[in-house]
Amino acid sequence: MKQYGFYVDTTRCTGCKTCTVACKDKNDSPLDVSFRRVYEYGSGEWIEENGTWKQNVSGYYVSLSCNHCANPACVKACPTGAMHKRKEDGLVLVDQERCVGCQYCTMACPYGAPQYDSEKKHMSKCDGCIDRINQGLKPTCVEACPLRAIDFAPIEELKSKYSGTAELAPLPKATMTSPSIIIKTNVHARPSGDRSGSIQNKREV
Repeated sequence: MKQYGFYVDTTRCTGCKTCTVACKDKNDSPLDVSFRRVYEYGSGEWIEENGTWKQNVSGYYVSLSCNHCANPACVKACPTGAMHKRKEDGLVLVDQERCVGCQYCTMACPYGAPQYDSEKKHMSKCDGCIDRINQGLKPTCVEACPLRAIDFAPIEELKSKYSGTAELAPLPKATMTSPSIIIKTNVHARPSGDRSGSIQNKREV
């Protein structure tokens, strides 16, 4: 089975959020729904060395949407079968005709990918821009990124092209859902579960 996934380069991402805006524009999303979010993770403190105080603050950005996991928790939690994983490409989609808006999928997903659309009264999420994929195009977020920090393709193709990990702070351990994502980490990256830092833009994400 083909499995599509995303690649994110945190050494290139500047947190401009062009990907977020392009995604919202393409999907005509309401203000409280963002399929792609950019996390700003920061850590550090003031330290004293030889009587002199200095800081060792560091930070980085992680652009994230649905990871179309190999073992999606949202699908298991959905009571109606509306949340499902397609066999032909591994994309995790929501059948909005069957969705009752219970939000169990959001509670189950460690990435918070499924989001409740208060206008339509059902769940919504990234579908990998399936309409564009069918035309042989990349998702909108990929083409909109000015730094080319995002890519999308079958996960095996991404693995052969890039190296990286599927986990870093503030994301959970990859063993939870086996996310279809490869992340290139920069020098400031912290491991999943890190407690030395925190998300700096919680209101945005």
